[in-house]
Parts: sequence; C-alpha cells; structure tokens
Amino acid sequence: MERIEIKAALTVDDAGAITGIAWPFGSPDRVGDVIEKGAFGAPTKLPMLYLHDQGQAVGVWDSVSETAAGLQVKGRLLIDDVARAREVRALVREGAVTGLSIGFTARKAAARPGGGRTITALDLHEISVVPVPAHPGARITSAKSARADATKGSSMDDHKTEAAPDYAALETKVADLTAEVKSFSAITERLDKLEARQNRPAGNGGSEASDAELVRKAFSNYLRLGNQTPADELKALTVSSDPQAGYLAPAELSSEFIRDLVEFSPIRRVASVRTTSAPSVNYPKRTGITNAQWEGELEESAESDVTFGQVEVPVHKLSTFVDISNELLADSGGAAEAEVRLALAEDFGRKEAVAFVKGSGVKQPEGLMTHPDIEHTVNGHTTNLNTDKLIELMYALPGAYRNAPGAAWAMNSSTLAAVRKLKNGTTGEYLWQPALVAGQPETILGKPVLEFVDMDDIGDGKFPIIFGDFGAYRIVDRVALSVLSDPYTQARKGVTRLHATRRTGGRVLQAARFRKLKTATA
Repeated sequence: MERIEIKAALTVDDAGAITGIAWPFGSPDRVGDVIEKGAFGAPTKLPMLYLHDQGQAVGVWDSVSETAAGLQVKGRLLIDDVARAREVRALVREGAVTGLSIGFTARKAAARPGGGRTITALDLHEISVVPVPAHPGARITSAKSARADATKGSSMDDHKTEAAPDYAALETKVADLTAEVKSFSAITERLDKLEARQNRPAGNGGSEASDAELVRKAFSNYLRLGNQTPADELKALTVSSDPQAGYLAPAELSSEFIRDLVEFSPIRRVASVRTTSAPSVNYPKRTGITNAQWEGELEESAESDVTFGQVEVPVHKLSTFVDISNELLADSGGAAEAEVRLALAEDFGRKEAVAFVKGSGVKQPEGLMTHPDIEHTVNGHTTNLNTDKLIELMYALPGAYRNAPGAAWAMNSSTLAAVRKLKNGTTGEYLWQPALVAGQPETILGKPVLEFVDMDDIGDGKFPIIFGDFGAYRIVDRVALSVLSDPYTQARKGVTRLHATRRTGGRVLQAARFRKLKTATA
C-alpha cells in the first residue's frame, strides 16, 4: 500500500464557491519539500475533503490547473446537501480555517540538501480544507460575499418556506472546531521550531551543539547503554526498518563505512546504486523486437509480437556481531563510532565485495562473474595472455556499449601485472598506459582499469578479465548500516555485543554489456 503524503490556500462565498492556491511554486513546505511546476500533470475533477478525512467529503474541485503562482483550484462546497459543508463555509468565513492541503503519492523525487525533497512527478488524490496547511503559502484566496445577491428578488413567501438555521448548534460546532484549530496551532509552532533547528548552520559558534553532534553523542551513548539510553537522546536517532529494530548509524559513520568498502569493492563506485523500501525490485525487460518486412504495393503488413519480461533484484541480509569491551567504550572519549567502523568495515566490505563479484544469488547478491548470459572470448592458452585476444574481446562488444562512460576493464593485481607486460606485436608499445593526469585511471587499449581483488587468477578454465559497461550492474540497498546494542548477554565478561545488519542486493541487468576472457585452449 502506497503512503499518501499530505501537503498544503482558500476562499469561499455564501453559495459555496471556493478558490485558492493548493500548492505555491518556488518555496519549500515546513518539512523542506519542494514540488516543481509540471509535477501535477493534468489533474481532473477531485474530491474536496475536510482534514483529509475520507469520511468527511464536503464538496468537489471542478478546476485544478497549474499557473505561474502555483496549483490554482476552484470548487464548490455542497452546502445544500452536506451539513459539514455549511460548517466549513462558516469556519472559512470567520477565518478559523484558511488553508488548503493536498494528498498525493510521490512518483519521482530527489533529496534536497539540508532536508526534504524536490518532487518532480506525483499522483494527486484529493485536496482538503484544513486549519493549518503543511505549506505556509497554501491559503484560501477568495471568499465572496454572495448573501446579498442570493436574497435579491426573493419574496417573503420564499423566506417563509425556508427552515430557520439552527445557529445555536452551529455555534457549538464552531467552538469545537476552534478547539481543533488551537491544537493544530500548537503543532504548527512545534514545526516552526523544528524548521529553525534544521536550518541552523553547523558550527554556528553558539553554546548549543549542532544536530550532527547531538546525533553522534546519542549514538555513542546507545552503543554503551543500549535501550537504557535516556529517552531524549534516543529521539535523536533514526529507527531502522530491519527486524532487529535497531538504530541507523549517523550519516557520517555510514558514509565512512562506504568509503571503507571501496578498498575491497570498487564495483560500488562504478555500478548503478539505488535504494529501495521493498524486499525486491523488478525492472521491465524487452526480450524481443518487432519483425518489419519489405513489402510490395498493396501487400498487407506482417504482424509482429514484441515480448517483455522482468528482471528481479532481490534484497539479501548481511549480518554479524562484534564484542567490544565496556572499558574501551567508556574510555573512547566519544569516539565509539570509530571503534564500530574499525570492527565492522573490513568484515562487511569483504563479504559484499565477494558477493558483488562472485555471489551465487542464493541468500546473497548475484555476482558479476557468475551471470550465465555473459559471453566470453577464449584466450587460446591457459597461462599466457594473448594480446590479439584482448583486442578481439574489446571489439566484440557493440560500439554503444564499448564507448559508454562506464566502460572499463576489471581484473585482480596479479592479472594486471601480466597485462602490463603485453606489447603490441607491430609497434612494440605496451597495451597498458599510465595515467597522464593526476587522479585519472591507468588504461588498457584506451579504457580505464579497475582492480578487483576478488577476480580469478590466470589459470586453466578461469575468467581473470572482464570488460564492459559497469553501469549495467545494479546494486539495490534496502537498509543502511543498522546497529543494535546488547549490553546484557555478555555483561559478566564486561563486554557489549553490537549486532550489525545491512540489507543489499545486486544483479547484472544487461549481460550484453559485458564480455569475459577465458584462459583456456578451447
């Protein structure tokens, strides 16, 4: 079930006509989200709710359109048929309810620096009348007074036949709704404080610690005390979504952890990496093409069947635990995160590196070298690399893949040492060339070289070299490094046990973008 997000302007007349700006363009809401113009597409008639309650439909939005200012809406409160619609009209008229808020599911969004997202595509489900919108600029823009116009030309008989409004009941309901508005005002005040805290620059020179420092301190205490950490500090941590119900490591620790992974698995640096909230990700795949044919005059066209399939990238769990002495944690001077990184980075990095290169796909990612559909070129010898075969392998790939930005060679250090000795049989130049500019990779036949320590050594029937566009290998991360502190089970030994979990998956999406070298005679 998709999560519907609530975001937030509004005016009404006595006849129930209501207009406003449901979302202003060009500024973020209270949580930092920005919706760009064009994200709403071409919405049609939508329901008008009160407080996003599907049991309180009060009208309908007849016109929803994007303008330079924002999402302009026009609609009608069904005051003749719905009692709640008349109450909402009274609240808007008195200024107790002044906002609009949209309910939607985001289809395409990117994180914004400092928090929030930039949303470029969404599905709009409803627009509600609310006291406090999520976007401070979402307001009712027009509240016409049509009572005089509505009564002009009415006869006394007309007024006699109308039932007198129950003003006492309306006043009671208005009082109840005013109480609700006050509670929303308290929430708004808290949101404003959180927004101010979020926008506070790090290292502002004040006496109050930055948010990052608070998180690091809370995480350090959690490693030592577990769930006995003070509640105020636990609130600063992010609860993970893995079954252990631990806490996600601070962003600084997680990024440092990834940098440590690069030493073992540079494939993360060149592969396409995505995050997901699902246990697996399916990518559509075309498995055939149309069958166009040359035809003569008046001949009928031949039918073509285009077939499609799916490539699934399941997410697997990698977990371990490490015991750290309580003395070390207590004497670390607030550097407990570094102790965790040193203890876990090598283990997690090594296991992920092996899986992304040679993983079987059973309880672990499918490795690059184990995909059955990647074709190979035979070297012609079990130990001596053949220069011509490397050239043949490279040009066996289509030009679009061979010249892609992510195209590169991959091999381990011993194989690279052998390749560096190979020369062009005609000119005598080495195939391997050093980087001419600092920071640029060394090349073989003009293409970068990646050193994968987990690749096979040269040997009979082995695959020591692969060439291709590494962007076609997809890594999907479900949960970042999650740590659960257990200070109890090993307490007699003076040890705190830290359980670490990471959920990730990997798979080749397009085998045709790669080609391997097989060191064999046939």
